[in-house]
Amino acid sequence: MLIAFVVLYLALTITIGLVAARLVKNSTDYLIAGRSLPLYMNVATVFATWFGAETVLSVSATFAKDGLHGIPGDPFGASVCLVLAALLFARLFYRMNLLTIGDFYKQRYGKPVEVLTSLSITLSYLGWSSAQLTALGLVIFSLSGGALELDQAIILGAGVVVIYTIFGGMWSVAFTDLFQTVFILIGLTLVALLVGDLAGGVEKVVRQAAADGKLAMFPADMDAAAWWTMAGAFFAFAFGSIPQQDVFQRMTSAKDEKTAVRGTIIGGLIYFCFAFVPIYVAYAALVADPSLGSLFADKDARVIQRILPDLVLGKMPLWAQVMFFGALLSAILSTASGALLAPTALFTENVLRPFVRHMGDRQMLQTLRIILVTFTAAALVFAVNSTSTMYEMVQNAYNVTLTGAFVPLAAGAYWKRANTQGALLSIVLGVGTWLVASNVAAEAMVPPNLAGFFASMIGMVLGTLAPPVVRNHGQSIEASLAHRRPLPGQHGYH
Repeated sequence: MLIAFVVLYLALTITIGLVAARLVKNSTDYLIAGRSLPLYMNVATVFATWFGAETVLSVSATFAKDGLHGIPGDPFGASVCLVLAALLFARLFYRMNLLTIGDFYKQRYGKPVEVLTSLSITLSYLGWSSAQLTALGLVIFSLSGGALELDQAIILGAGVVVIYTIFGGMWSVAFTDLFQTVFILIGLTLVALLVGDLAGGVEKVVRQAAADGKLAMFPADMDAAAWWTMAGAFFAFAFGSIPQQDVFQRMTSAKDEKTAVRGTIIGGLIYFCFAFVPIYVAYAALVADPSLGSLFADKDARVIQRILPDLVLGKMPLWAQVMFFGALLSAILSTASGALLAPTALFTENVLRPFVRHMGDRQMLQTLRIILVTFTAAALVFAVNSTSTMYEMVQNAYNVTLTGAFVPLAAGAYWKRANTQGALLSIVLGVGTWLVASNVAAEAMVPPNLAGFFASMIGMVLGTLAPPVVRNHGQSIEASLAHRRPLPGQHGYH
């Protein structure tokens, strides 16, 4: 019965996505839903995209193991990211009439910086996309009862996501996100109530968590190295996830700039509050069944992510299993579709297109779909060969953009003197320092990602203020706003 429901749910999701695909007439529709989403849909896309597999399975399990001080990146850093993105960049991106975040780097710094930043952002999505595909495979594997191997289940799950995303793009993502958000909110709330009862009630669960030291964000025995580690995880999410195409897409898909700001803030706040529901469920599961704690001893870090699925399948009635796996599938599918579409858009528009002459809008749509399938295949290879938890995979993904894309973005938006030379030096020093530190001094007090972040800031300042060796290829924000071009499907586009 449970498997029949899952099959029905996946079929319904695909149907919604394919119906929404009928709204796609051009690349603007495909990438940013024609810039026409109302507030409620904009909020749903922000929430559903961020509330993914790592939130339900990995962040919750990490809390059960390490407590609040083990999850500074998500939900704390992730929620800060959405609020900062809305307040600092939403209006600017919307007014510049951009198709991708890579277009910002192109207008502000020129083609070299556009290609470098877009390539680094695209590569960062391998970790995030792989995390979602791994989770989807884990669900299918659990439900198959061993009939499928984990790698086979991951491939099967990827096929489902690709089917509805490849045709409808952002329109399919928006409509399926709305449907999936409703299921997430209702399903996980009901499961939380049931698991809480099994554990003896909310008060007992919270009291046990406090007694075990899980609610201490800053434990008394924290040393300087632990503080730096927490800071590295927090900044990876809070700053590193701002220069991401999926965040950009959700802001610029709104019907106007006011909706872009409000939708992102509201979606971020709802995400922050509701992220604690699976955290509560996971710890309640551990209180209800202490034997689940044995999963923490497994050498494969991914195993701890089975805490909730194992409890639900082993001790829950059928209706609770349906609600849990429905909510879990909703969280995974909504995030996975966005995680595949975003790098597809960025790579096609800002890495490939600058070297291809005369790519019309119809050819652009075809290319987007080909790149989507190609990127999915790359993410699959990454997923089946990784033994990291989804939380670790996502954090590592954001380290790329923290060290190679955030500083040029912030400086380009708020420092008039920022130029191409400064941006290039920022990228090279930031990413280079992070990579070297990761291989040479990974256990140093200052985490490699923060070392790269600091180097990126130094590179931007030194490169901008130093005598020019590289000619500036960009233009000011004021010039970009004055000469902004219409997007495909907008009045005045040719």
